[in-house]
Amino acid sequence: MATKKPDAILTFGYEALDRKGQKIKGEITGTNIALAKAQLRKQGFNVQKISKKSSFSFGKPKGKISPMDVAIFTRQLATMMKAGVPLVQSFEIVAEGLDNLAMRDVVMGIKTEVEGGGSFTTALRKYPLYFDELFCSLVESGEQSGALETMLDRVAEYKEKSELLKQKIKKAMKYPISVIFVAIIVTVILLLKVVPVFQELFSSFGANLPAFTMLIINMSKWLQANWFITLVIIMGIGGGFSEAKKRSKAFNNMLDRMALKAPIVGDLVYKSTVARFARTLATTFAAGVPLVDALVSCAGATGNVVYRDAVMKIKDEVSSGQQLGFSMRQSGIFPSMALQMVSIGEESGALDAMLDKVATHFENEVDNAVDGLTSMMEPLIMAVLGVLIGGLVVAMYLPIFQLGAVV
Repeated sequence: MATKKPDAILTFGYEALDRKGQKIKGEITGTNIALAKAQLRKQGFNVQKISKKSSFSFGKPKGKISPMDVAIFTRQLATMMKAGVPLVQSFEIVAEGLDNLAMRDVVMGIKTEVEGGGSFTTALRKYPLYFDELFCSLVESGEQSGALETMLDRVAEYKEKSELLKQKIKKAMKYPISVIFVAIIVTVILLLKVVPVFQELFSSFGANLPAFTMLIINMSKWLQANWFITLVIIMGIGGGFSEAKKRSKAFNNMLDRMALKAPIVGDLVYKSTVARFARTLATTFAAGVPLVDALVSCAGATGNVVYRDAVMKIKDEVSSGQQLGFSMRQSGIFPSMALQMVSIGEESGALDAMLDKVATHFENEVDNAVDGLTSMMEPLIMAVLGVLIGGLVVAMYLPIFQLGAVV
């Protein structure tokens, strides 16, 4: 049986009179204009004029919804509900405080669905791009147990720590990549624009140039003759890489395996993957999700095919009666500290608490690794800049130095 496609959430602009007879203007979301009018009447407004707003606006752009926007929404909603504010009213308060207009529309769409009698989980599942299955499952568990505000608090903490971990890794990678990229651009400009000027100067010397200088001049000539082909090849490689990453599962699996074995960033990837596994399992297990189902969620949350496959194998072994700690040890990819903490947690009946400690430990390890990587990268970047830019400068001035020595 085909699943009915959910109605699109539209935005309507309206003019109305409030209970005091004062004229007001505003916006409201709904699946159709009749529902929007009904919502306004429920709020005590006498609608004078209402019309659908265009999705395109010359004003403030709606922007893209990031995982951090979802984390902020979850935290604010958890705070509202813990303060005793009803769910629907919490949506309104949170939406008004959001700077991202696209996220505001999503929140108001969820509010409309819940007001219409739907569950919070059903409303969230209408936005799979922003709320994954793990998020929806945890919220559903909170709704069914009657502890939604507690579960939202746990989900908020999970999302915040997960996104913070991702941002730390991006921070470690962004600085060296951006500096090296700028250095390559400067080198290309020097080869195309500066070196030819020195070449004309050297041609009047009537003497043999140093080998290093000739190498740079030949590189400049080749780049001047083939710059377009080189640009097309670079763009082709970049586009091919991007498409392969989007479409090829085997290519992504290969990248995941290479990331764990990379000489500089491999340790960082390893620790962050273990931290994600422990954080996800701690959150789902504490939410009352059965261990086998929690491991399925963890497999996708690890973000690495090596750990995803290993966790799915652990899940099969746990479902057949094996202890979690023993199965993790058999996989051979988890650190001894995590294995010992999990074993203690199973024996003491405090597995979620021990997993939380494991996650915190490895998140701190990622912090230290990022700081260490940044400190190590700085001299390495200086060396690369010295070779690229300094080498070109030395090559161009070397004939002048030799000429000065002869004179």
